Amino acid sequence: MGNFKEELMKVKAFAFDVDGVFSSSQVYMMDDGEPVRTMNIKDGYAVQFAVKKKYPIAIITGGSSEAVKKRFQQLGVTDIYLKSYDKMGDFDDFLYKYDLDASEVLYMGDDIPDYNVMKKCGVPVCPSDASEEIKSISKYISNIRGGEGCARDVIEQVLRAHGCWMDKDSFIW
Repeated sequence: MGNFKEELMKVKAFAFDVDGVFSSSQVYMMDDGEPVRTMNIKDGYAVQFAVKKKYPIAIITGGSSEAVKKRFQQLGVTDIYLKSYDKMGDFDDFLYKYDLDASEVLYMGDDIPDYNVMKKCGVPVCPSDASEEIKSISKYISNIRGGEGCARDVIEQVLRAHGCWMDKDSFIW
């Protein structure tokens, strides 16, 4: 394993789980069984900015929430894999669609369903409250918990490494 900052230079795309990454691991349930999530606005800014900078982004989640789909569509994400019970298949589809090598993708996950994808991607990362199994294979563990800005943390680090974090496009949502 090389220096993490050097690893960031090879990142051409991002892939993320949702629950435990963009939302906290605590989910409130409505009477109809629909989970209610909160998401960090700073994660949203970073996602839309990375999209603006032409980084492909995949959302790969076992969840099926239309609200989650709508949120990421509003941020400009087009590759949203809901009900992903085999995340590896959806990850491979994402790689194929953008002609990416797995080594060029940063994936952030937090629990066992993310394990195989994280073993395959080039830059596996996780929030501070990820499961021990996920922490053990991560090249970087954010000091930020899921739902509190950990996605912003890693997106910002990649865009800073590539010299495009605070450029002319940074000030326009």
